[in-house]
Amino acid sequence: MPLAPPRSRRAFLANALLAAAALAWPRRSRAAEVADPIVIGQVVHGGRWNPRPDALRRLGWELARRTSIVTSPEPVPVRLDAPGLHDHPFLYLAGDGPAPPLSEAERTALRRFLSYGGFLLVDSADGSDGDGFDASIRAELARVLPAAPLRPVPREHVVYKSFYLLDRQGGRVAVKPWLDAQALDGRLAVIYSQNDLGGAWARSDLGDWEFPCVPGGDAQREAAFRLGVNLSMYALCTDYKDDAVHLPFILRRRS
Repeated sequence: MPLAPPRSRRAFLANALLAAAALAWPRRSRAAEVADPIVIGQVVHGGRWNPRPDALRRLGWELARRTSIVTSPEPVPVRLDAPGLHDHPFLYLAGDGPAPPLSEAERTALRRFLSYGGFLLVDSADGSDGDGFDASIRAELARVLPAAPLRPVPREHVVYKSFYLLDRQGGRVAVKPWLDAQALDGRLAVIYSQNDLGGAWARSDLGDWEFPCVPGGDAQREAAFRLGVNLSMYALCTDYKDDAVHLPFILRRRS
């Protein structure tokens, strides 16, 4: 049975435009406010795939508060080789400790998803470097996209200015001062952080931060949220920042 065509970034940009219009003209018909919410798909794998259960919920809350993006209150667990993968152009894959290799069916499905324009954020929860989750995921990503090796994202890349102007990395820990990425046709299809972004985002129902951010404290946590916003904007719209409708939001955040 053929796969349903993937949802394009055009559809997500249309949602963002509708949300921005609703903010600019609040008295318009509520039909203009209706947009499909952005639902992040969290990849289920054979290791500890959900080490920070509250992280994406909090990121979604911050996205709704800080931007024109309409978000779903909860992420959706997805399996790479199951139907529905292409309903989520933004996938999040986290891990804590070594992860078993993906099956060949899972690799094929992920390769197709990325080739069709999907985006994958990989987040190392264990802060490993050369072992643990880091070693597992680097080997797996090399199998998924063998012609697109992981490389540091240049400081001048649009992902660092898609909403906020960023000059630092955030996360629960500070393992690497840069992001790594795999590029397809000039687009960053996979972005990998070793700094446990989810650990910085996670907040309990009582409002307490679940983990301290070391060594940078609150500034490092805020940098993690700003990076999460930028990554979300990039995942959904790539170079949307050139669209004039978002200029007021960008200028407000840069002021």
